[in-house]
Amino acid sequence: MNLEGKRILLGVTGSIAAYKSAFLVRLLVKAGAEVQVIMTASALDFIGPLTLATLSKHPVLHTFQKDETGTWNNHVELGLWADLMIIAPLSANTLGKMANGLCDNLLLATYLSARCPVWVAPAMDLDMYQHPSVRKNLATIQGFGNRLLDAESGELASGLSGQGRMMEPEKILEEIQRFFESKGDFSGKKVALTMGPTQEAIDPVRFISNHSSGKMGLALAEAFLERGAEVWVISGPVAIPVNKEKFHWKDVNSAEEMFHAASAIHSQMDIVVFTAAVADYAPATVATEKIKKDEDAMQIRLKKNVDIAKELGSKKQPKQFHVGFALETENEEFHAKEKLQRKNFDLIVLNSMKESGAGFRLDTNRVTVFSKNGGQWKSPLASKSEIAQLILDHIKRESSWTLI
Repeated sequence: MNLEGKRILLGVTGSIAAYKSAFLVRLLVKAGAEVQVIMTASALDFIGPLTLATLSKHPVLHTFQKDETGTWNNHVELGLWADLMIIAPLSANTLGKMANGLCDNLLLATYLSARCPVWVAPAMDLDMYQHPSVRKNLATIQGFGNRLLDAESGELASGLSGQGRMMEPEKILEEIQRFFESKGDFSGKKVALTMGPTQEAIDPVRFISNHSSGKMGLALAEAFLERGAEVWVISGPVAIPVNKEKFHWKDVNSAEEMFHAASAIHSQMDIVVFTAAVADYAPATVATEKIKKDEDAMQIRLKKNVDIAKELGSKKQPKQFHVGFALETENEEFHAKEKLQRKNFDLIVLNSMKESGAGFRLDTNRVTVFSKNGGQWKSPLASKSEIAQLILDHIKRESSWTLI
């Protein structure tokens, strides 16, 4: 896709991967985009501004003040000017500041002023990238609505090998082209999405639940919003950071609460995505007081919960499109295809617990998508935000006959 007329802010931070920003600028300009580069002070130690200014055909900005006359680089105007802001490479230092709202340079001030989508492409050594503080900060900024272009695996500057390499400029360009090509392709569509676990109370302090974090569901909700849809989210209890004000957001706890909330809006929706890990069973009775530990063993009688996807699938209208998720540990394909038919899904996304890097609470995923028309597609291992975009591409293709 030609990027003619598209305005892109490229933030460059202090990382050895800063040299890749030159290749990215060249690719963007060649594709027709107008590129404005903003650098942090530490980025100047890794690549000279003259190189990026020459390639972008614009002066590189790195300070608030342009010159000694007091003329300044207006971060508010920069934030309003851009169609897309990308920080590549993103260092652990700048990531920490973004996650905590710190603002001590022009790049961060522009980021906090930006109204356009913001993407980040981290680059750091593998142990830094897996450090709990870095993972927490990445989750936090994704909760703000920023998109992660996840680091790739390979040889690192330290001599070690592992995840931490900045995504290659050619791949970033492909993601940008797909973003502008797909921008607004779900405009006017109403999307309902269930996400997270449910909690089925045993007594006032205990419950039955599962390990779902809601990360995949949130990634899908963000992707639909980014591509123009109006999004309703019905979420079980999750701990991930999220800006709920961007969505029609409803918090629930139990499967029954989730069913009633989903049923109330189902008929108004064009697309319904069932990502929630709903408990199949709940205690038949809930104790009013905390159950005391009296015996070596305790029995809890369970009752079957409503199958939300199946119940709403039976009420699916011809113009509606339903997407289901299946997490399996054995005979994965058979069980996924069986659910596809039984619950009247148009697409089902299979997660396998046997896939390395996929499953609960991880930031990455690898899925297989089956359609009721017989189609099948397997994704690469990628960040959940990337997987979400790929799933939306499949929804778009498969629903073209439904949502016209």
